[in-house]
Amino acid sequence: MTLFLPSADGGSHPYTPRQEPASFAAGGAPGGAPVRGAPLASRTVFAAAHVVADPYADTAPGEPAAVDWDATLAFRRHLWSHGLAVAEAMDTAQRGMGLDWAGAAELIRRSAAEAKAAGGRIACGAGTDQLAPGTASLDAVRGAYEEQLTLVEESGAQAILMASRALAAAARTPDDYLGVYAPLLRQAAGPVVLHWLGPMFDPALEGYWGSSDLDAAMETFLQVITEHPDKVDGVKISLLDAGREIELRRRLPEGVRCYTGDDFHYPELIEGDEQGFSHALLGIFDPLGPLAAQAVRALDTGDAKGFRELLDPTVELARHLFQAPTRFYKTGVVLLAWLAGHQNHFTMVGGLQSARSLPHLARAYELADGLGLFPDPALAEARMKSLLYVYGVHQ
Repeated sequence: MTLFLPSADGGSHPYTPRQEPASFAAGGAPGGAPVRGAPLASRTVFAAAHVVADPYADTAPGEPAAVDWDATLAFRRHLWSHGLAVAEAMDTAQRGMGLDWAGAAELIRRSAAEAKAAGGRIACGAGTDQLAPGTASLDAVRGAYEEQLTLVEESGAQAILMASRALAAAARTPDDYLGVYAPLLRQAAGPVVLHWLGPMFDPALEGYWGSSDLDAAMETFLQVITEHPDKVDGVKISLLDAGREIELRRRLPEGVRCYTGDDFHYPELIEGDEQGFSHALLGIFDPLGPLAAQAVRALDTGDAKGFRELLDPTVELARHLFQAPTRFYKTGVVLLAWLAGHQNHFTMVGGLQSARSLPHLARAYELADGLGLFPDPALAEARMKSLLYVYGVHQ
């Protein structure tokens, strides 16, 4: 059947959905070799995972999130089953965009317990989002970080020290950042991941590390790392600037990893060059999980060409989902999870399913279907058709 998908210009165009899933989506590899559960060896790959809302909860935007815990944890088991690690309670899980600290704390506890039961690797975001916006002192920011770091580590997960809106609002100089991060790293039980999230993902983080000049900001970031290399497992950099990530990667102390958070340039950054490579901590690997795992397995065997042949075609979808306003990429991620059958509805905490237009969602479906991402293309087609119908686009 041909679907007529709406376009941004107000028209529509025909699209014929594929009939069969790609091998990675169907749970196998070319030739029938199983891939599910095979470990990834050459790169550490975290997929930042979304949360599944409870569609029957009587909530409104701005109220505490109602989470469907069964579906949320099932999605994490899906990622672990493909050999991926899970980055939990990050911005992909709508931290600060529908999921408050109370909800995030419960998510961390539940997911960490599930990781232990499933034998999966997990790292969880520790931030300061229990603080009221714009009112915190530096001491309050440090205390909020300490509270969240303690909860993450007591849950048994590795900590990711997330960029803090409260710190961005309270800090006046680079030394203010050093004064907050240094004691946190000293008291951390184990090596953490430091998170540098650019303002394209969260406008409240403009000027993070004490300057809007990225060269100056990078020097402060590197100072934090070089003064505590034993407490920094790695850094996640999400600036959508491949050149800057490569520069940072080459300047990291021995043993400190770079986890790319660049959803525009991840294939070349993960492949790397003669001077090194990036590991990954990516929101785009939520919908791309099985494909990404298969690509990294090719890299594990030294097949860089095969890795790029699998992953390069996904960049168009990633650039579409993460187009400005970038912070609303979560809407496309959840749409694709629904179309792929990982949840039975297209509802998001905070009502964020409304954050993208119908033409944007239709294009996301078209690109994902073209990649073979859906385990059941007929289900994805039927669900997309039902969404079009709700919007008044009859087929």
